[in-house]
Amino acid sequence: MLKKNWKTLIISALVILSLPVVFVVAVYSGVFGHLQTKKELQNFKNAAATSVLSSEGILIGNIFSENRTNISYGQIPANLINALIATEDSRFFEHKGIDSRSLLRVLFKTVILNDRSSGGGSTISQQLAKNMFGRKRTGRLTLLITKTKEAILAHRLEKSFSKEEILTLYLNTVSFGENIFGIGTASRRYFNTKVELLKPEESAVLVGMLKANTLYNPRLHPGNAVARRNVVLRQMVKYNYLKASQADSLCKLSLIQNFRDIESDGPADYFLIRVKNESEKILRSVQSVTGEKWNIEEDGLTITTTLNLILQKYALESFREHLSVMQKRLREQYQTPSGKKLIGQLVEQELKNLNLEKRAGEINLRQIFDWNGSHSDSVTVADSLKQALLILHAGLIAMDPQTGSVKAWVGGIDFKSQQYDQILARRQLASTFKPVLYAEAFEMGMQPCQYLDNDSVPPTGVDEWSPVNYDHINGGKYSLAGALVHSMNIPTYNLFLNVGFENCDTLWRKMGFSFALVNTPALALGTAEGSILETAVAYSAFANGGYRIEPQNIISIKSPDGEIIWQNQFNNQKEKVLTERSSLLISAILQKAVREGTGSSMGSEYGINLPIAGKTGTSQDFSDAWFTAFNPNLVIVTRVGASSRAIHFNNGSYGSGTTLALPLVALTLKKVQNNDTLSHQLISPFPDLPGDLQGALDCPDFKEKNIVNKFMDLFHNKKIYRDEGAKEVKHKKRGFFRRLFGR
Repeated sequence: MLKKNWKTLIISALVILSLPVVFVVAVYSGVFGHLQTKKELQNFKNAAATSVLSSEGILIGNIFSENRTNISYGQIPANLINALIATEDSRFFEHKGIDSRSLLRVLFKTVILNDRSSGGGSTISQQLAKNMFGRKRTGRLTLLITKTKEAILAHRLEKSFSKEEILTLYLNTVSFGENIFGIGTASRRYFNTKVELLKPEESAVLVGMLKANTLYNPRLHPGNAVARRNVVLRQMVKYNYLKASQADSLCKLSLIQNFRDIESDGPADYFLIRVKNESEKILRSVQSVTGEKWNIEEDGLTITTTLNLILQKYALESFREHLSVMQKRLREQYQTPSGKKLIGQLVEQELKNLNLEKRAGEINLRQIFDWNGSHSDSVTVADSLKQALLILHAGLIAMDPQTGSVKAWVGGIDFKSQQYDQILARRQLASTFKPVLYAEAFEMGMQPCQYLDNDSVPPTGVDEWSPVNYDHINGGKYSLAGALVHSMNIPTYNLFLNVGFENCDTLWRKMGFSFALVNTPALALGTAEGSILETAVAYSAFANGGYRIEPQNIISIKSPDGEIIWQNQFNNQKEKVLTERSSLLISAILQKAVREGTGSSMGSEYGINLPIAGKTGTSQDFSDAWFTAFNPNLVIVTRVGASSRAIHFNNGSYGSGTTLALPLVALTLKKVQNNDTLSHQLISPFPDLPGDLQGALDCPDFKEKNIVNKFMDLFHNKKIYRDEGAKEVKHKKRGFFRRLFGR
């Protein structure tokens, strides 16, 4: 009986002892799910961010699902490798993927003695297996299966890769919190430096984060980060990677905070959104031809764009320089009792429109934009709307009119807090529309020196509407050229009557505008709507001889190995929308507008002596200010205005296209003018007018009527229209002799 019992005990013991072996064999055989083969491990590819470069080859941003930039072993500094091994796996170069000594320590100290300070038993190779394929946490058995898989995979990794390759893979896969993956991205995020330039104390901070990337995050918990850094430095002393004296000195250092918001602090974040969307379309078209599928967020592609980073930065500097001043003035204007009352009414209406009336006093943490430094603050919903209403928005695009290459794209004042792209917003064009009308007049055979009446116009019957000039002076006649140079409203309205709506509408659509024109008298003065992008496309036809071009944002897309996936040939199928004669005449007239007309402050105030044509625009009640400038190699368009048309400057001294929008272009071009290399790249002289157009503008802009016509005008005193869209006002009657003898 005793013998039988012993036999049973021995068999039971053997069965129990064999269970782990059976379990491991079962995991190895794939009973508990697929286990990656050696070949699959060798073919493993990290999800890597796509790098987006400027035309000069400089990084302007990344596109990613996991924010990761892969690095090579040669980029990893020795102090980082030493910190990692000393802290995470001191026998890394000795074991074959599994450290039996560490496992025994975990078994006896952590499991049996419940000593959590004894550390983990996973090697770097095991942690790499976890990083590569993730870990499911649904129970103890699942965790046991996963840990066993990781141990087997760690052994396979050691057979598939060298120790250096394993270290590189590990540092490229590990998470540093905040959607940051890999040491390359982490070094930029937390220390704003390249990984190869990391200092020993910085490497220690980053390695310290691996234990708990939130608890030891230097941005969120700097005290914890310093304490953990010092632990890492002591570990480096323990394993002879640092001398004790060196560690003592490093431990005394303060944490140098140099964080970089790598998700939304780039020089062209609005542009990146457009590049991503366009790249995805390109890659889909490539797949339809080659069958090769690429993922822009994971495959580590390189996209080279048309953006000129120097010009982009010049434009950004101009935004800060000019708009910071104008924003202050706008806020001051609305500090008056009447201003505060209007803002209050608008906030009430907005709360009602958004169905937020009951939440008006609710306090939330919001990002507050300020030119002196944006910040987070706790504000009520009502106050948040009030602040948003008073923000002065702006957008600017620069484009090569010959190829359509986008050279600068400033979609707004602050991508983090104001993500709506102003370049795509559709607003009233005001006088920026006028060159389209005048171009159609030239298409119909009219001449720049034909004269248009500048008489006050009787009400049209449409809300008793009549046009009025910006200076409120009428009488006499303006040449077509002179009327456009000085942006005269009455002559332009009379021209519109001659050209006709249908002709104007046809050219409008051919030039690339999407807004459907409405046949009203006020259309002549710019009630039509368009975006900055559409306007840049349209004005490109004036600059390039009459062709409509398509904006181009991307030069090439390359694989991680540098192979070209797609190359832009820039063979735009240009559509002829204007005769060369019309485009040359508009260019000549708008050059004169910059020299002598509404854009003359370009030279007189900002000292711009580049060959530039330009046109201002000021919409109804100064709600939007426009300025367009161009030469044969560059078109720049900008618009400035609050999100609500009810918020605006109350006078032209601050709110006109000349004073609010033109300075953004002028300040940008002033910087270009001072950069000889860039100036030669972007600016070229206008071609001379051909022989048949020589002298086409050689006529007075304005001439008086004869004495009979003047006498008939003496008694006119009609309702008139102020500027490009403002409310009706009574025209102030001039003195008898001034009305008789003119200006």
